[in-house]
Amino acid sequence: MILTDADVAAGLDALVRLDPRLAPVVEGAGPVPLRRAEPGLAGLVATVVAQQVSRASASAILGRLREAVEISRAAAILDAEDEVLRRAGLSAAKIRTLRAAALAMSEGRLDFARIERAEPAAAVSELVALPGIGLWTAECFLLFSLGHPDVFPAGDLALRLAVADGLALSDARPKEASVAEIARVWSPHRSVAARLFWRHYHVVTRRDAAPAT
Repeated sequence: MILTDADVAAGLDALVRLDPRLAPVVEGAGPVPLRRAEPGLAGLVATVVAQQVSRASASAILGRLREAVEISRAAAILDAEDEVLRRAGLSAAKIRTLRAAALAMSEGRLDFARIERAEPAAAVSELVALPGIGLWTAECFLLFSLGHPDVFPAGDLALRLAVADGLALSDARPKEASVAEIARVWSPHRSVAARLFWRHYHVVTRRDAAPAT
């Protein structure tokens, strides 16, 4: 599990041994943030909020949402008026997603303890069965909220651009499948590799594209 900064440091060392091409990426990245998120419903809410918006926007929306609603409680999300959620900055689609997750949790269909114990593929399958939860959201939840050590959200555009730049690929905008295949060699440390390449993206572009936590 990736739970501490020491875990990230150990993962970076292991990645360089697995793939020496990463040595200059690690050297240029500087400190690679842990970025732990809350577990359970609150962490899933934060990941949904981060869908398809900038980190700055997601952080602002999440801050307003936390002030209005106790996001760790399914009942609080289900009881919140739509207008309260809209004022926080949530789209209609994200409101539906959060209500669906809260309802599934309240009915026992969404069990975060079970997801934490499950293998990644099974955990992802359970999460993506919820309306509005796609592969990126499920993988980022496993990575940041559960500290899973071997997840690489290759669907993330910033990660794909960072991998292309860091590894000097001929294709500057590689497809998801190509980057997922490249990342296989970094197993079982793909979650640290994802953190590394989000950091590389920040260093190169001066923009922080990692999901808000």
